Amino acid sequence: MIEINKIIQAPLFAKQKKRPHKNQIKDLDKAVREITQDPEIGTMKVGDLNRVRVFKFKSIDSLVLLAYEILENALYLYTFGAHQNFYRELKKYLNR
Repeated sequence: MIEINKIIQAPLFAKQKKRPHKNQIKDLDKAVREITQDPEIGTMKVGDLNRVRVFKFKSIDSLVLLAYEILENALYLYTFGAHQNFYRELKKYLNR
């Protein structure tokens, strides 16, 4: 089991976190806590996104995807959002 010592937000993640309502941010924070307790909870992606995991959670009756990566003992939070265009935007962000 991997122990997370540090959580790092990508600039895109930090920018996106300013937009949602407070109860959506609470759901997001709860999801991040779940990931820190069990980093392998998310689904490992294949192909261009092979190093990224995606964790799905509910927030206000909608499904939200959270993309992250574990390097050594650090949790890198890349982005979150609805399924629509999620993977395309994530791939564009990671390939910069």
